[in-house]
Amino acid sequence: MPDGSGNAEEVPAAPARDDAMALLRRLGPAGPLAIIAATLPAIGGFALLGTLTIVGPWLRSHQEAGVALYVVGFAVLAGLAILPTYAQAILGGWAFKFAVGFPAALAGFVGGSLIGYFIARRATGDRVVGIINEKPKWRAVYEALLHSGFWRTLLIIALVRVPLNSPFAITNLVMAATRVPLSAYFIGTLVGMAPRTAAAVWIAANLQELTVSGTKQPWMWIASIVVTVIVVIIVGVIANHAVARVTKAEPARETT
Repeated sequence: MPDGSGNAEEVPAAPARDDAMALLRRLGPAGPLAIIAATLPAIGGFALLGTLTIVGPWLRSHQEAGVALYVVGFAVLAGLAILPTYAQAILGGWAFKFAVGFPAALAGFVGGSLIGYFIARRATGDRVVGIINEKPKWRAVYEALLHSGFWRTLLIIALVRVPLNSPFAITNLVMAATRVPLSAYFIGTLVGMAPRTAAAVWIAANLQELTVSGTKQPWMWIASIVVTVIVVIIVGVIANHAVARVTKAEPARETT
């Protein structure tokens, strides 16, 4: 309808917004969980990194008890999507160096993924799978991911976990909501998270040593850190391409 100035009135694009709200309502608890998983870890990560020089030495001073507290806290806070895994891995390297920090961080990752899995599995029920089954293309991808055998599912989970930009909490939610087998989820998470965890812990341990010791050749540490980051990024890109190949649905199954 034209207005007084002769220009046509803009009609708000309400249908898309209404569809999104309807989808959120149908998802039930999975909707708020997804919003939390997408926003809260980033905020918590900045807070943790800002107190790294305080929390790290405190954990280190408590020796074995500090390691145990770190692993349990890591698992709970990551599982509840309060803190991101990268910040907690950095804390592990800063506090305990690589030899202790890497296995402790990896244990925290796996523990957090299990907590997140069981919470999301309980909260989502069959809602997400039901919505997927209503969309032929979604269903084709879903079946390619989960109905092609244990080893293929495990491979996909591991590859999804490798890239640096793979969101931990969101991945937990999606895997649980789509009923990924727990055994494949556990092993795939352990294998897939290992490279990026090792890199984050190693970098943090070396930065901590550089800060404390004041070595005369800091460029060597910086160069090794840069190389490590580049290698992990390359591995992540390769993993993304591998996921795209493995999960490519057959055209015949993508009926509309």
